Amino acid sequence: MKDFVAISECSTQELHDLLEASGSLKAFYKSGKRDLCLAGKTLAMLFEKPSLRTRISFQVAMTDLGGMPLYVKPEDIGGIGKREPVKDIARVLSRYVQGIMARTFEHKTVLELAEYADIPVINALTDWSHPCQAMADCLTIREHFGQVEGIKTAFIGDGNNVARSLAYAAGKLNMKLVVASPHGYELDDVTIQKANSFTPGCTAQVDDPYAAVADADVIYTDTWVSMGQENEKEKRIRDFKGFVVDMKLVQAAPKHAKIMHCLPAYRGYEITDEACESPNSIMFDQAENRLHFQRALLKQLLA
Repeated sequence: MKDFVAISECSTQELHDLLEASGSLKAFYKSGKRDLCLAGKTLAMLFEKPSLRTRISFQVAMTDLGGMPLYVKPEDIGGIGKREPVKDIARVLSRYVQGIMARTFEHKTVLELAEYADIPVINALTDWSHPCQAMADCLTIREHFGQVEGIKTAFIGDGNNVARSLAYAAGKLNMKLVVASPHGYELDDVTIQKANSFTPGCTAQVDDPYAAVADADVIYTDTWVSMGQENEKEKRIRDFKGFVVDMKLVQAAPKHAKIMHCLPAYRGYEITDEACESPNSIMFDQAENRLHFQRALLKQLLA
């Protein structure tokens, strides 16, 4: 594996290996030990979108492994692909650093970086995919349920980049995913068909959140209004009425069901404060596991 751009492009064995390494390294670092396998190496972190978890987790992960993270804001390079072509940025950075992490609006930007860079490229988020988040979610599920195989997640809300990455994770890792969305916001058919080609019947789309959570192990939600969609905010709030993860919905699920959210959570919109603070919530375990998964990923790609 040279790059980590989309879960759909990874083999099942590669994903299982990353989960296993994530858990092992998590225990290793929590014991106070350190693995400085990336000493002398630098990771260029390209950001078009601001972030709390993505930036800090990658920065800490790279530092933990003895390497140096280099934070690159859009204005530092005149915008990715604006002042100079993406392919030129990729080839220049390949002469300076040992890896590129990119958090961009358009997925094609990360694809072009990977095509032209001679070094590993990591997709830290695009409008199409959020693979690091989904894999940290799988690590969290494995910790709480002892396995990922057969675990059912009900994703309530927009069929967005996170839902898409979870669908491919379900297909590759033999999990179950049902996405409950209002009309016009469903997960696309191409993704559902491709995920189901990996594991038949792993992913489904419905329009009733209560039906989705009825036998779910995990109730998952995400913001209704992502960065770049601010002009649609009022319409989206109206359209998603009835798709709130509140305690009424949680109580319609099995008692053991865990609540997940990739954060930031807009409490009072896609999820209530009560649900966030519920004993069932494992949102902050998810957030922590971004660090542990990304540490394993960096070691795999750069060491």
